[in-house]
Amino acid sequence: MKVALVSAYDYAHPGGVTEHVRYLAAGLRRRGHEVMIFAPCSASIRDQEADFIRVGRPFPIPTHGSVARITVSFHLMNRIKHYVRDSGFDIIHYHEPLMPVLPVTALRFSETCNVGTFHAFARSNVGYYYGKPLLKRYVRRLHARIAVSNPAREFVEHYFPGDYKIVPNGIEVKRFRQAPPLPEFKDGMVNILFVGRLEYRKGLGYLLRAYEQLKPLYPNLRLIIAGDGPLRRWYGNFLARKQLPDVVMAGYVSSDDLPKYYASCDIFCSPATGDESFGIVLLEAMAAGRPIVATNIDGFRGVVTHGREALLVDRKSKRQLAYALETLINGPQLRQDLARAGQQTVQQYDWERVVDQVTEVYQQARSQFRPMPKARLEPSLSSG
Repeated sequence: MKVALVSAYDYAHPGGVTEHVRYLAAGLRRRGHEVMIFAPCSASIRDQEADFIRVGRPFPIPTHGSVARITVSFHLMNRIKHYVRDSGFDIIHYHEPLMPVLPVTALRFSETCNVGTFHAFARSNVGYYYGKPLLKRYVRRLHARIAVSNPAREFVEHYFPGDYKIVPNGIEVKRFRQAPPLPEFKDGMVNILFVGRLEYRKGLGYLLRAYEQLKPLYPNLRLIIAGDGPLRRWYGNFLARKQLPDVVMAGYVSSDDLPKYYASCDIFCSPATGDESFGIVLLEAMAAGRPIVATNIDGFRGVVTHGREALLVDRKSKRQLAYALETLINGPQLRQDLARAGQQTVQQYDWERVVDQVTEVYQQARSQFRPMPKARLEPSLSSG
């Protein structure tokens, strides 16, 4: 098949959807499909893979406690129309199909088989609520709908009911399982690892306060923080003010080096406060064979089970977080048991299996595809 993958997000900026698109494209190509990726991008096209087309430059837009880097250039409409109508795609696969401007515009002009994957989860969405009369027209253009998790499905189904197939995010299990540890962290200390964007919803502040409680009791404890974001300076000031020792602020970690950080830790901790549709970092920790302490939120419960692969605690509870971490610090056998179960569980998320599930959705969608009448293809964007 000739497949277009359309993403709303900056292709040069690290993020879950971008990584999903990149690995999905690679898996489809390994199966002999021709794949083209369309996305906004803040870097030069020549810095990207050959089968990538930059469509607009991204701008940071605050959303759900984070920042979405998307293009908002409506003057790209004719260019997008040309790409989707004149390139002969068998499938156009939209990631967050209702995001402006690229996905929804491509969906508007598409005359081929359309598949949409919904990645996000939130308690509510003002855009979906007020834009529903218009957006439901675009949802109807999707011949198959995918959600990456039950929380993601429940979120979008609340506004746009329909049949959503669950196909999870994937992970390259072998890459994390075979990574060597970083020598500077193999010195006999107990390493707790946090990986994530430094923003409030990732919950690092609660982990820092739990670490503050534990460090005096366990002098050989170390916290490694891999990630960057808008709260980096705030967290740095907190550490300086509290004079917390043995905290490593690693900053942004490249995709190539990330598995080495997981291999270097004894415990992985993700204290996210909510609005997570999935837990990619949990998959990474399980693939690396590391026990997990995480918050008991919707997106995480679909990936791990309390007492099997992880210890789950109430969100925003530094007391429970500290207790769970202390339990694993003092329980090497429990750490081994959780890690062993995680390595078994993560196999179902290996990219080879996930790509097979996606191609199955493609085949089902194509078998049911019927071209839309020309008169229905281009409703006015301003109409209600």
